[in-house]
Amino acid sequence: MELTITILLFLVGIVLIVKGGDFFVDAATWIAEVSGIPKVIIGATVVSLATTLPEMIVSVIAAVDGKVDMAVGNAIGSVTANIGLIMAISLIFMPSVINRKDYVPKSILMFCASLVIVVSGRTGNIGLFISTVLLVLFVLFLVENIRSTQNSMNKNTAALKAAENTAVLPKVDTEKSVVITNIVKFVVGAAGIVIGANLLVNNGSELARHIGISERIIGVTLVAVGTSLPELVTTITAIIKKQSSLSIGNILGANIIDLTLILPVSMAFARKPLPIAASSAALDFPACLLVGCIAVIPMIITSKFKRWQGFALLAVYIAYLILTCTA
Repeated sequence: MELTITILLFLVGIVLIVKGGDFFVDAATWIAEVSGIPKVIIGATVVSLATTLPEMIVSVIAAVDGKVDMAVGNAIGSVTANIGLIMAISLIFMPSVINRKDYVPKSILMFCASLVIVVSGRTGNIGLFISTVLLVLFVLFLVENIRSTQNSMNKNTAALKAAENTAVLPKVDTEKSVVITNIVKFVVGAAGIVIGANLLVNNGSELARHIGISERIIGVTLVAVGTSLPELVTTITAIIKKQSSLSIGNILGANIIDLTLILPVSMAFARKPLPIAASSAALDFPACLLVGCIAVIPMIITSKFKRWQGFALLAVYIAYLILTCTA
């Protein structure tokens, strides 16, 4: 009975995180638009940060509670799941020719962040120096995001250019009922994420104890996939609407934030370097780098995302899960 309740609360945590994230993103975007912030900034900061908030809160809470293996495992496991599972699904159903310059800068940043993570595995912890390097990469990501969005907007019609140059945004509905609705969504969304993250971390840890496996394994599997559900939903929607760039772009952006921001912030809240388990350094970090290489290196060379990459990513991810659960 106790195990059933633990599993139920764990699943409730996932639901609260996913729905809370939806509410929070919608409300945060509306608030930013009402405040007059240009959409280019909203897209590069508010939305991209809000969509990775579930992973952030889960890892921070785990780090503060001393469950470091789960904190690190969730951040790295989410990236591996995003590429090995979610991007794999996207590429299997939607191989595509892409504009290389739209993807190469972000791909390089993700690759560099993965390399830094692998190096941190050799040092044994994520301390101040590694965190600083990751934060520099995060700033570069924001700058690149703003630059690429600005360039894209400059290619639009003269009317859009004029609107951008005068910082005029489309009229935002500010009726009293809309204001109240968005404030409620913001508060409820944030609360849902925090409460859901607590349920996920606490019951994930309890689940690991019941089953007799490590918190790291729970972190890189159940928790990582659970906090990656927003990306999965986005990918499924993109497949239905045949919008491959939406899916891949969302995954790349989420991965960069997961790698460059979550771990430094977790370390800051923990107020000490995050120790890295030998199993994470030997398996989790290299797996993250490997799926990243399979995803982006062929694309950089050929300017295409191919179906074979999707099958290769899925095969590697399944092999990684088997090794993780049997090691």
